[in-house]
Amino acid sequence: MTDHIQSETEDFAQQIADQVESFLVALQAISREQEGGRAISLLLLEVSQVLLAGARLGAQADFTPEQEYQPDVGPDPDLDRMRERLGGILGPVDVYAFNFDPYDPQLETSRLSDDLTSIASEVANGLRHYRAGNVAEALWWWQFSYVSSWGNSASAALRALQSIVTHSRLDSLVDLDADRVAVAEEILGH
Repeated sequence: MTDHIQSETEDFAQQIADQVESFLVALQAISREQEGGRAISLLLLEVSQVLLAGARLGAQADFTPEQEYQPDVGPDPDLDRMRERLGGILGPVDVYAFNFDPYDPQLETSRLSDDLTSIASEVANGLRHYRAGNVAEALWWWQFSYVSSWGNSASAALRALQSIVTHSRLDSLVDLDADRVAVAEEILGH
């Protein structure tokens, strides 16, 4: 790899690492938020930002790790308390339905708190590789996990969060569970 290409790759990796770290710090802070409406608005913003990082990774040529097997970078972070706090903040709007694959439409359900925690765990793994000095492994992991997992989860979560905001702000006449719409309005303070 030429010095110019290596420098561009390292700069790109640093940008992704910065976005991932920002997402992780923000997600922890949001999980401690006392005001549900503010939490949902911040989650909408943060999920959008991490999806931007993912889209940038998805637009790149495939990264290749230097080793056949992923080097050990230590234990996964314990994010259970964060997941529980997010579930508490989101309450009855935590569970949502989505279509996983638009080319094979099947409705599935998930929890925002579980999906956000899973995304955090996956991007944190790449960040640990990056911090250990293994840029190629970090980029490969972020790209692979975006395409295979967290990209879909983040897209579905973004749509669910945007839907909460939409229903609250526009008083949508969509036939939804009236209790969930009322909770969304209460959380967002409308």
